[in-house]
Amino acid sequence: MRYVLFDVDGTLIDAVDNQRLVWCTWAEQYGLDPVEVYRVALRTRPMETFAQVAPDQNPQECLAALHELEDEDVRSGAYTAFDGASELLSALHPGAWALVTSNYEHRVRGRFARTGLAVPDLVVDAAAVTEGKPSPVPYLQAAARLGAQPEDCLVIEDAPSGVQSGLRAGMTVWGVNTPAAVDGVHRHFGSLREAVRDILAFASGRVEGSAAVE
Repeated sequence: MRYVLFDVDGTLIDAVDNQRLVWCTWAEQYGLDPVEVYRVALRTRPMETFAQVAPDQNPQECLAALHELEDEDVRSGAYTAFDGASELLSALHPGAWALVTSNYEHRVRGRFARTGLAVPDLVVDAAAVTEGKPSPVPYLQAAARLGAQPEDCLVIEDAPSGVQSGLRAGMTVWGVNTPAAVDGVHRHFGSLREAVRDILAFASGRVEGSAAVE
């Protein structure tokens, strides 16, 4: 079998505006510059962001405040699935794909429910691993739980840290939804819609993932 492992935010669901709003609201609660906080948050994990922008604050309290805002956003925010996502996920064999996210499973499921996307049996989230992306651990855990070998897995990503995670796991990595290819990807597609046919072809064994480098 072939397996497809998807990142979520920026890959299947467009959550950029939601992430910006959450971080800007959090920054305002702490009397910080929202623009600067969001700039830092884009390239660091939350605890690293807190250490940089609010070193005098209790990081656990900062994280609790952020999580509260994120949960409220899942309940009330507006979410949009990228074009092609519903068609793609519905066409994949239920046991042949998974989500690998730096977010938490309950939020992912909430977002998928809001957008009507199919949810797989397996979601590897931030709570499931001791090391997040760009470590290979998240994608390797997903493969192991699916009973898959890394060389039989295709990773669909949009962010450099996720691309590196998939590559370090020894998997084929395709990039989507970026104007230019992220360093290291085996193939690049400007949008998820452009990739749907080839992803399904990989899953069915009709195309090799890394043979056609673009």
